[in-house]
Parts: sequence; C-alpha cells; structure tokens
Amino acid sequence: MRVTPDSDDLAAAPASAASAAGRMVGAAAASGRAAAGRTREVIRRNPTTDRAYRAAVGVTGGATVALGVVLIPLPGPGALVALGGLAMLGTEFEGAKRVNEKATAAAKRAAAKVAERRAGRAARGAPAQGANPPA
Repeated sequence: MRVTPDSDDLAAAPASAASAAGRMVGAAAASGRAAAGRTREVIRRNPTTDRAYRAAVGVTGGATVALGVVLIPLPGPGALVALGGLAMLGTEFEGAKRVNEKATAAAKRAAAKVAERRAGRAARGAPAQGANPPA
C-alpha cells in the first residue's frame, strides 16, 4: 500500500495537494484497521489472552458508560460519552452491540426532531431558544 504522494500530486494546484493528503490519511487509517484486525485475531487464538482482553474491554467500556450516565444531567456531552462506552462494549459483546444500535437510532431520531423544530421556528421567524431579542 502506497502512503507517499506522487510528485504530480504535490506539484499540482492546492486542491490536488489536499486530495493527495486525503488519500494518504485514508491509506494510513485503512492499514491501521487491518493491523488491528490481525492483532485481534491473534488475541482470539489464545483463550487466556482473549479472556483478559474481553475483561479489559468490559471494564473500560462499563466505566465509560457509567461516567456518561453520571454526566447526563450536567451540561456537556454525557449522552455521547455513554454511547461511546456502549460502542466500546459492542466491539466484544453482542448484547451491548444491539443496545448501542437501538440507542444510536433513538439519538438520531431525537436529533432529527430538534432540527425539524428549529427549521419550523426559523420559517415562522421566531427567535431561536436562548437568543437575545433585538434591542
């Protein structure tokens, strides 16, 4: 897999340089995912290592979910932190993966409703919530 750009890519207009950079980042990310998949397969072959890995994922993901739940009533991304923890757990546990898919779908539906309401308010000319009225 080639990660360095051609001299043509670098000598061209800035858009081509940006394209070359994007291709380089994409290639690096793809090779990282492939390496992670190979590493995970090696871990799965050894039962003791697999158990330890799954336990570490469970503890880390569970702690992240717990932190997200604690942060939900506070200002900030508590729900997103909890969804991230579910995603971590979902990499190893099928039940967590199903819960994460349902929670993500619910979050997307809620975001769509908020966007719809904002668009409706903007169409009526009402000020957005939290906006200061003109003086």
